[in-house]
Amino acid sequence: NSPPGVQDSLVLQTLISPTVESRLSLTEGLCPLLMVTLFRVLRIVILIRIFRLASQKKQLEVVTRRMVSENKRRYMKDGFDLDLTYVTDRIIAMSFPSSGKQSFYRNPIEEVARFLDTKHADHYKVYNLCSEKGYDPKYFHYRVERIFIDDHNVPALQDMLKFTASVREWMSQDEKNIIAIHCKGGKGRTGTMVCTWLIDSDQFESAKESLDYFGERRTDRSTSTKFQGVETPSQSRYVGYYEILKNKYNLRLPPERQLKIKNLKIHSIYGYDDCPFFFWFNTSFIENNRLYLPRNELDNPHKSKTWKVYSETFAVEVNFIEP
Repeated sequence: NSPPGVQDSLVLQTLISPTVESRLSLTEGLCPLLMVTLFRVLRIVILIRIFRLASQKKQLEVVTRRMVSENKRRYMKDGFDLDLTYVTDRIIAMSFPSSGKQSFYRNPIEEVARFLDTKHADHYKVYNLCSEKGYDPKYFHYRVERIFIDDHNVPALQDMLKFTASVREWMSQDEKNIIAIHCKGGKGRTGTMVCTWLIDSDQFESAKESLDYFGERRTDRSTSTKFQGVETPSQSRYVGYYEILKNKYNLRLPPERQLKIKNLKIHSIYGYDDCPFFFWFNTSFIENNRLYLPRNELDNPHKSKTWKVYSETFAVEVNFIEP
């Protein structure tokens, strides 16, 4: 028999020991559970953060694309936001369908394909006017045709006739068929060829009317008054050449004409450092062996920002002689 004090101690240990063991067991069980809970919360926080960053990136892309396209009329409905304009019900003008880094500020090619497949499935053909770059035609079911035109330049007369012949054939196959035309920004080269087709298809009789119409359709005046039509004078000049090809030469190339430059005169120039001027012409359309181009018909001097160098009376005159 143990002394009374010892017995009390044993009884106390017996009463206390199960409780302590239970607490230890409970603590050991809580640690893994707490860690799992923390990881789950952390994962949710990370997912929310990723979602916010993705949302911000998408918003930034939208803002950047709209800034780059300026006030060109965009297609912004039915879940699309593209630098793309219906010039007519069957003619679309748009900027370059891009991939990689360029898709951050231009039309993503996947979105362009989704748009065309949604709106005009099996009834569209794409014309790429960029000489400087292309893309995999599989995005558009291999219905892509290229016309090679350099940026800020004019198409060859032969390429203009080739283009309109191709469009004419495609459009005649089905009244649902449409064309989507683009260069880089969907403005200069695109507008040149769109206006060429508008004349060819008898939608407009004159080059000026077609150019004015394209500019009106491509420009969104609700955001800015900046003109988004064909601005480069040489490109407009070649639309005029096509009008002559149709009305005078029955959509055939004009007779070749070789001329020799007799002299070139530059009128009213005060210096042109870092401000060059350009002009394209075809000798088949030269009348009286003389070409006279005032400021508004020269590439670059036509821009108001160059008028400090090029006065209102600035002009270029080229006189020719038969070889």
